[in-house]
Amino acid sequence: MTDIASSPTPTPEAQPSAPAATIDPARQAQAKRYAGLRRVLSLVDLAVGAVALVVVLVLGLHLRLRDALTSAGLGGQPWPFVLIAAYAAVYILGYTVLTFPLAIYGGFVLPHRFGLSRQGFGGWLGDQGKGLLLSLLFGLAVVEVMYLLLAKQPLTWWLWVAGIALIFTVVLANLAPVLLLPLFYKLTPMPEGELRDRLLRMAERAHTQVRGVYVMNMSRKTSEGNAALMGLGNTRRIVVGDTIVQEYTPDEIEVVLAHELGHHVHADIWKGIAVQTALTLGGLALVNLALHAIVAHAGFGFHGLADIATLPVLLALFGIYGFVTGPLGNTYSRIIERQADQYALDMTRDPASFISAFNRLANQNLAQLDPNPIIEALFYDHPAVGKRIRHAEQWQAAHQTTRPVAPKP
Repeated sequence: MTDIASSPTPTPEAQPSAPAATIDPARQAQAKRYAGLRRVLSLVDLAVGAVALVVVLVLGLHLRLRDALTSAGLGGQPWPFVLIAAYAAVYILGYTVLTFPLAIYGGFVLPHRFGLSRQGFGGWLGDQGKGLLLSLLFGLAVVEVMYLLLAKQPLTWWLWVAGIALIFTVVLANLAPVLLLPLFYKLTPMPEGELRDRLLRMAERAHTQVRGVYVMNMSRKTSEGNAALMGLGNTRRIVVGDTIVQEYTPDEIEVVLAHELGHHVHADIWKGIAVQTALTLGGLALVNLALHAIVAHAGFGFHGLADIATLPVLLALFGIYGFVTGPLGNTYSRIIERQADQYALDMTRDPASFISAFNRLANQNLAQLDPNPIIEALFYDHPAVGKRIRHAEQWQAAHQTTRPVAPKP
């Protein structure tokens, strides 16, 4: 299969004018099927991981792996860095291999079946390889630090881990647009012109400094659209997918960016980091109590808190905590997303473009308008698209206004 990513992409240009978008019923029918299949895949993936951990613990494979790696001379003194890295790598790679068929179906086959992916298998596999390397890099670093703290600070290790996680999150938010995103998408400065000027002026009105406007070459891999205001401080930049630039009007792109600016005006990134830190701290506190109790039980065969064989236990405990608290984080996320929508409407005073943009987004990304409320409450970190459109319609009815169209030059 030929990888479309190898072909040149023309410079995208925003559509100066286009009819307002409406919801395509056929695409909504597809969206419902697509969402259902994605949800089933997510649950199967979760079940596979949970069953794998149970099997490992019940059969004592976690202890056998530790003993085998130690017998192979990987223990080391004064601290078994190699043993810990090798043990963690086995789990990361093992999970990757175990769930790879699901990854192929969910990440490659399904998007192609529904017309969302344009990427050849070779390109997709390359992206998976990059993701695996990053997972190994960050995962091994996290495990090494955590087990060193378990050994040196057995009573307060969880506080240290929470603090390090906070610092890491801030650094990653700052560096992601300049170090991580370019690994997967080419970013090019948006050419000078009306659209670029409008987006920069909007950022100025929101008192948000940005380091330029960039176009992300999403069209080489997907037909989906996305836009974001990424980074912190000196790395903050406007990033717009070329699939957005090619299909949306400047007014629609402007209202989408206004939503992203709303997050920065409301300091949602910092609030989100604070909420995530609180959830992490609570989870680590509970995991600490459980881990001490488990290790104290001689029958489980652990040599202490810093025994690397406790890794699957930690993974299981964190998994349970994340599953229980996930809906809480999603609820908070939906609240701030609605507030950002409100900001976009108040700033642009253009509900018609807001509605049209989200109609296009629903059609383009196969976003289901009105999923089951229970499904939305449990799994959605954004309000359903239908709710966002109705929010704009209510704003329009309350204000009885739309932004006047500027005369053409």
